[in-house]
Amino acid sequence: MNSISVWILGGLAVVLANLPFISERCFAIVAIQRFSFKPFWLRLIELILFYGFVLFAGMQFEIARGNRFPQEWQFFVVTLCLFVVLAFPGFVYRYLMGHHAAESK
Repeated sequence: MNSISVWILGGLAVVLANLPFISERCFAIVAIQRFSFKPFWLRLIELILFYGFVLFAGMQFEIARGNRFPQEWQFFVVTLCLFVVLAFPGFVYRYLMGHHAAESK
C-alpha cells in the first residue's frame, strides 16, 4: 500500500504540475471567453492551487496510513520548488516551443 500511494502521488503531481501549461482551459475544465489565450498569471494561480491539491492528497495518504507527521515551513518550500521543477516540461512546451506547435497545426 505504501509504495502504491507514493507512485499515485508522484504521477498526480507530474500531471497536475504540467496541466496549466498544456491546457488553454481554466483548471482544464472551464473555457475562458474573456481572453483569446490563457494569461501567464492565471497559469501561476492554477499551478499554486494544484500544488495545494497535491499537498492535500499527500496528507490524506499519510492519515490513511495512520502516522501524520507535522511539517514546518521548510517542507512546504522544498515541495513547492519540486512542484515547479515538475512543471518545467509543460513550461518548455508552452513558451519555448510554442512557435513549433503553432506551425504544425
